[in-house]
Amino acid sequence: MQPVSLAPGLAHITPSRIREVANVAFAMEGTFKLHFGESTLPTPPYIREALHQAVEDGFTFYSENAGLPSLRAALADKYAELHGVTLEPAEILITASGVQALNVAIRCALDPGDEALILTPNWPNGTEIVRLYGATPVEVPFAFDGQGYRVDFTALEAALSPRTRLLLYTSPSNPLGWVATPAEQQALLDFCRRHRLWLLADEVYERLYYAGPVAPSILRLCSRDDAVMVVQSFSKAYCMTGWRLGWLVSRRDLVQKAAQLNEFIVSHAATMTQKAGEVALRRGDDDIHAMVEQLHQHMTFCYQALTSVRGVSVARPAGAFYLFPRIHGLEDSFTFALELLRATKVSVAPGVAFGPGGEGAIRICYAPDMSVLEPAMERLCRFLER
Repeated sequence: MQPVSLAPGLAHITPSRIREVANVAFAMEGTFKLHFGESTLPTPPYIREALHQAVEDGFTFYSENAGLPSLRAALADKYAELHGVTLEPAEILITASGVQALNVAIRCALDPGDEALILTPNWPNGTEIVRLYGATPVEVPFAFDGQGYRVDFTALEAALSPRTRLLLYTSPSNPLGWVATPAEQQALLDFCRRHRLWLLADEVYERLYYAGPVAPSILRLCSRDDAVMVVQSFSKAYCMTGWRLGWLVSRRDLVQKAAQLNEFIVSHAATMTQKAGEVALRRGDDDIHAMVEQLHQHMTFCYQALTSVRGVSVARPAGAFYLFPRIHGLEDSFTFALELLRATKVSVAPGVAFGPGGEGAIRICYAPDMSVLEPAMERLCRFLER
């Protein structure tokens, strides 16, 4: 008797190469973990206390699919404060993490058989979610001049087809640390308007920006009628990775449809977590500023260590908390990451995990404490020099 098989379409979903390295690291003692994108800082106590208070206050029941009106209003106020952008709560959807926001956003834009342009290197989840819904990701590498990255609009034009429906980019970038300038954002917006595409901006790292309190947002440039979606999360800026709380900003019609999809995916984000998110927005700015100062110090230390190694090219990040050094002559970054881990107990993410534009590089998360970064970078640089 033949066994009943899994859905054949799942064969197109590629497992995370970051997780593959992480699983090896988890089985080893004493590893310096630079592969995941999270800080070693705990969630601030006032956010944890807000969760407990929300439970005591009875926020343990269902909320609206779109999220608590009070949190959506608080986010609208925050956009007005940070970006000078006027949003209505009806243009904001609360989600159970940034990745869930990415899921509903992509599903609202794509049907099976459609195509999505993805600027790469990029966090792999966007690519795989496109595949999950039966569409085709078309990854378009950034141009790299040895010092920095830029959008290759000639390559974007060449990648278009009659089935293209979406363009996805991340700024500040995971894994590059690249931040789109307003001029680049305007060019991306004009490109999507011209070709009638949805523009999906992952702005999860916007508060981790070294030139100011917040990175430029595409929402400053687009009209409320533009086919633009912005994915966001509490995870990085508020040290809430395990809380799984995010949001999506877009046109009213898309948010309304995405809220309906929420019912069939997760119903809504945990209600008491949403209340804690309100407190994070209200009280978190001082902690964010202190964290960004610390991250800048970490970045400078790691950047200087890498630039001292012959055969390594690395762009200085403008935001987020990653370095993406390119290693001259490296053709198999996954094997390199495993060899580095086994030889030095330092785990990094292989560049190939971030799309075809990432091979030949590794991603280093410099958010952990200096007690981790100092020995890890010493071992990594010694390994590279050999």
